[in-house]
Amino acid sequence: MQDEKKIALVAHDNRKKDLIEWVTWNEKILTKHSLICTGTTGKLVEQVFQNDKHITKLKSGPLGGDQQLGAMITEDKIDILIFFWDPMEPHPHDVDVKALLRIAVVYNIPVACNRSTADFLISSPLMQEPYEPVLKNYSDYLSRDIFENESL
Repeated sequence: MQDEKKIALVAHDNRKKDLIEWVTWNEKILTKHSLICTGTTGKLVEQVFQNDKHITKLKSGPLGGDQQLGAMITEDKIDILIFFWDPMEPHPHDVDVKALLRIAVVYNIPVACNRSTADFLISSPLMQEPYEPVLKNYSDYLSRDIFENESL
């Protein structure tokens, strides 16, 4: 990670207001970083910056935006995930959300799922300097013999 971070911003419908308040509160810090958003969240974030900042907008989460973000994480195009998800509502794309959070853990990127965690993350001194996350070595997993106990 460079000192300019690539920050993904996502919010479920019932949490968009919270995320936009958080973005507004942290606008000065966020202007120094690249922002990538899903669907409607991106349009709302753009309004905070009054179109003065380029924001990469992906598809809506249920229409593939969560999966697009997951792919970007694997390609080292996302450094931080801020995802204000709604734990009180069922979502038809819960499996996509779980897959996105799983891939963020696999690639060891910081994830904030609520405002308090997002506040701690954005106020960290590491936000302003290069950082090299330690990645787990999955070579044993990748080189395993999948037919070890089976006869073909």
